[in-house]
Amino acid sequence: MAPSLRMRYDLTLGQVGVLISASLAGSVLSLVPWGLLTDRIGERLALLAGIGSCGGALLLGSLTHGFWTLLPCLVLAGFAGASVQSASGRAVMYWFDPRERGLALGIRQTAIPIGGFATALALPPIVHAGGVDWGIRTLGIACVVSAVTGWLLVRDAAVTEEPATTVPHPLRDRRIWWLSVGSALVLAPQMCVVGFTVLFLHEQRGMSTGAAAAVLAAVQLLGIGARIGAGVVSDRRASRLGPLRAIAFALGVVTLVAGFVLWAPLAVVIPALVVTGVVSMSWNGLSFASAAERAGRARSGAAIGLQQTLLNASGAVYPGAFGALVAMTSWRLGFVVVALFPLGGWRMLRALR
Repeated sequence: MAPSLRMRYDLTLGQVGVLISASLAGSVLSLVPWGLLTDRIGERLALLAGIGSCGGALLLGSLTHGFWTLLPCLVLAGFAGASVQSASGRAVMYWFDPRERGLALGIRQTAIPIGGFATALALPPIVHAGGVDWGIRTLGIACVVSAVTGWLLVRDAAVTEEPATTVPHPLRDRRIWWLSVGSALVLAPQMCVVGFTVLFLHEQRGMSTGAAAAVLAAVQLLGIGARIGAGVVSDRRASRLGPLRAIAFALGVVTLVAGFVLWAPLAVVIPALVVTGVVSMSWNGLSFASAAERAGRARSGAAIGLQQTLLNASGAVYPGAFGALVAMTSWRLGFVVVALFPLGGWRMLRALR
C-alpha cells in the first residue's frame, strides 16, 4: 500500500518508512512482557488477547484521515500483536524435539512470507476499489479472524519439569544478547529491500503497482521454501549457527550486487531483487530456534521476547533511516550501505560457538 499511502496523505519517503515500521516500534515495548506473560498464562490466551487487540487497533486506524492519527494506531497494533511471537514459538518448543525443531520452526516462520504473499496479491485490488481505508480495514479483519482461529485450534503445551540448568535467565544471558544483536544486523536487507521493493519498482522503474506487488509476492512465495529449507539443513547438521552465519554472509553479497544493478534492464533488476529478498527472509527461524534452545523450554517465551525486541527495535529504525538516506543520496548508495549490516552480523555470529 506504500504508493497509495504516499499519495493519500502526501507523505515523504521518510514518512512512508515510518508507517512501514510503526507496528515494529510498538512491539518493541511489549515483546519481553508478552514473553514473560506467555510463560505464565499459556499460548492460547496470549494469542486471543494479543492478536484480537491488534485487529481492533487496525480497524480503528482505518477510520483515521492523516499521518499523525494513523501512526499511533499502527504502533498500538504492533504493541498488541507482538504476543504471537512468544506464544507460537513457545508452543513449537514444547511440541517438537531438537531433531525436528528446526523444520518445525521453519514451517512456523513461513507464516510471515505466506501472509506477505497473500497481502501482496490481495491488497492492490482492494485498495484500488475501496481506497487505503479498506486496505487497512482488511488487515484488521484478518487479525480478528486469526485471533479466533488461534483460540479454537491451539492447545497449550503440557508443561513438564526440566532438569536443573546452569544457563542464566535469558534476560541476563550474554550469549542470547550477542546472538540477538548479530541477528538484528542481518535483518536490515529484509526490512529495507523487501519493504521498499514495490515503491522502487513503481516510482523509479515505471512498473504498475500491481506488477510491482507481484514481484513482492514472488519473493514471499519463494521465501516460504527458503525458510523451510534452512530449517531442514539446520536439523541435519545439528546446528543453527552454522547455516545462520552462511546466510548472513551470502545476504551481504547479494544485497551489494542488487545495489549495483538497480538501473540495469528490468530483466536483470527483478531477479536480483527477488534473490536478495528470498535470502533475506530465509534465516529468521534459525536465529529464533537458537535463542529458544539456549534458554530451555520453560524460559523460551522470555528468550523469544528478548530476541524479538532487539530485532523489532532495529527493524523499526531501518525503513525510516533507509528512506531518508535514499532521499538524501541515491537508491544505489542506500543498497550498498544496507549490505554492510549483514556482513557485520556475520562477523558477530562467528564469535559464537
